[in-house]
Amino acid sequence: MPLFHDFESAAGFRDGYVAIGNFDGVHRGHREIVGKLVERAREAGTAAIVLTFDPHPIRLLRPEQAPPSLTTLPQKAAILDECGVDCVIAFPTTREFLSNTPAEFFQQIVVARLQARGLVEGANFRFGKDRAGDVESLAEMCEAAGLTLDVVPPVIVDGEPVSSSRIREHIAAGRIDNAVQLLGHPYALRGTVVRGVGRGASLGFPTANLDGIETLLPADGVYAGRVRLNGEDLPAAVHLGMNPTFSDEQRKLEIHIIGHTGDLYGRELTVDLLSRIRDVARFDNPDELRRQLEADIAATKQIAETDS
Repeated sequence: MPLFHDFESAAGFRDGYVAIGNFDGVHRGHREIVGKLVERAREAGTAAIVLTFDPHPIRLLRPEQAPPSLTTLPQKAAILDECGVDCVIAFPTTREFLSNTPAEFFQQIVVARLQARGLVEGANFRFGKDRAGDVESLAEMCEAAGLTLDVVPPVIVDGEPVSSSRIREHIAAGRIDNAVQLLGHPYALRGTVVRGVGRGASLGFPTANLDGIETLLPADGVYAGRVRLNGEDLPAAVHLGMNPTFSDEQRKLEIHIIGHTGDLYGRELTVDLLSRIRDVARFDNPDELRRQLEADIAATKQIAETDS
């Protein structure tokens, strides 16, 4: 699926159905919107298009209030591809662009640039300067322009709508199980494998240290995860935090990939977090730590097998 950064390159996807939004995390609520988008496009024999913005407008207008991302742009595009979207346009956000009124945004982007046949949005969709446009005003504009509009209600879990902010709260608190329930898929962290001190290997559990992660890190702890490596999904025990047993005060993300041996230095790696196992703890000696690591690996295998 193509990922475009301007409307000219995406000219071949005009006259399609469009969903506009940030889609951070591509959670269950987003998937309902995308599902309706793809349904409309397939019925009409045209393209299903997602328009998002890079960077998120809040990073330009109020950077101090910008929340950490749940997905990078490539991750977001990959998940949308799996959902059946035909192309993603990540339009470069500028202050000039954000000064457009809702009517200007609709005419310049939806009508002129995208030549959309119809829109699919969530009930809380807002657009234009100061987020002044809503689905009611959007419905009036669509009717006047001869476009269809589908408004998709929010997905409710445990009495509350699924939202990216709600998922961030769970991840920041280490409640990966709750976050995964709302996402509808594992929470993925992507980074580059860098050299560590080799302590894991000396204990019999070699680890890959991930650096350069751009998305929200969960609370410190040990997590069950999964890594796709050389076309194979392998369970992975993940340790995030300091290592108090060895008085190591540097916060690190270390992954023990179960069933893998070999050099991964310099490789880009993605680990899917599935569930939290325990808190970070201090152990009295390496043997005690080794026994706990064996228990962590057993728990990881069981969780990974159940999730597969």
